[in-house]
Amino acid sequence: MKSNISGFYKKSVEERLEIVREFSGLSDKEAEFLLDGHLDIELADRMIENVIGMTELPMGVATNFLINGKDYLIPMAIEEPSVVAAASHAAKLARPGGGFFTSSTEPIMLSQIQVVGLKNPHFAKLQVLEQKDELIKIANEQDPVLVKVGGGCRDITARVLDSNMGPMLVVHLHVDVRDAMGANAVNTMAEALAPYIEDITGGKVYLRILSNLAIYRLARARAVWKKDVIGEDTVKGILYAYEFARVDPFRAATHNKGIMNGIDAVLIATSNDWRAVEAGAHAYAALDGQYTSMSHYEMDSEGNLVGSIEIPMAVGIIGGATSTHPKAKIARKILGVQSGREFAEVLAAVGLAQNFAALRALATEGIQRGHMSLHARNIAVMAGAKGEEIDRVAEQLVKERKVRVDRAKEILAELRKM
Repeated sequence: MKSNISGFYKKSVEERLEIVREFSGLSDKEAEFLLDGHLDIELADRMIENVIGMTELPMGVATNFLINGKDYLIPMAIEEPSVVAAASHAAKLARPGGGFFTSSTEPIMLSQIQVVGLKNPHFAKLQVLEQKDELIKIANEQDPVLVKVGGGCRDITARVLDSNMGPMLVVHLHVDVRDAMGANAVNTMAEALAPYIEDITGGKVYLRILSNLAIYRLARARAVWKKDVIGEDTVKGILYAYEFARVDPFRAATHNKGIMNGIDAVLIATSNDWRAVEAGAHAYAALDGQYTSMSHYEMDSEGNLVGSIEIPMAVGIIGGATSTHPKAKIARKILGVQSGREFAEVLAAVGLAQNFAALRALATEGIQRGHMSLHARNIAVMAGAKGEEIDRVAEQLVKERKVRVDRAKEILAELRKM
């Protein structure tokens, strides 16, 4: 069989699944399992294209989070062991220092309009800015509901860029999207303004699309980890680990991945666009010309470790899958956030906690000890262990420091002989 299947998207879920079953040699049981889940299959079929089934990730809850004096339970959906446990422990260690303190900027998203074919791009830039008030008015006419709730286009700026295709004028719309992620709103406004921009400049508009580098939509979090709680050697070790990430992009990539472990898990649990947040966060980390740490650590006058993070956070609590996916709605209810900005601030705190936990492990026992202890349970399951066997096999794997499937199968066979 070939994969160029005519009209695949027009077929029913069952018909698509039957084609995939034949193509891939799935058993009837495997095909039926793809349809197993609590998300209504008809709803799933309208969320994305070419649906054949559903998949799930474990959803856990990180505990101990105290943010701005309020307690939170943090729902996290992720396949990687140790993430939820690490976030919970980091939050527990932060509580003696008051927990996490957060703030954020207004939820301003950028949309870009690319204008080319200009003989005088700097002149055209000023022509656009002279019409700013009228352009803002036209943009806001595209979304009266957003304007009614206090959002809307706030400003228009412009830049001239040199490129291998010649100079281009890039017009930026600054849009307050309130409690939404905002992609649809800003893209609609950019589409509407494109012909007006062409008339003003005499140029040709190609791209009109949001930017995921949301430099005006920042979430910030800080915390103090007391030296009496984590130990003076740990404070020093974390500072060395942080400096490594700050000056070396090879280390920073893994350092920042740890931050996004926590943030992404919450975004997935709430059906937010984690890829957009990832893109913006990593771009922001390289904004000064070298990729570096998203977080910062210092020692205060008392010898305590103080950590902070500032990160673009384009997230919402309304619209899209956040409002249609039933488990996403439940996850948001568990989280208890009342606005997009509160949600963004919680995410920043989770990212900082996750980062602290990883640095603490690296600076003390090493990352593998705790991670492998939890990973051993997955290996035990892969080896065929069930019920109490899983814990017994995992315990032996960790004891021997041989967390491998082949050894797990040997241990399991020995257990079952007893």
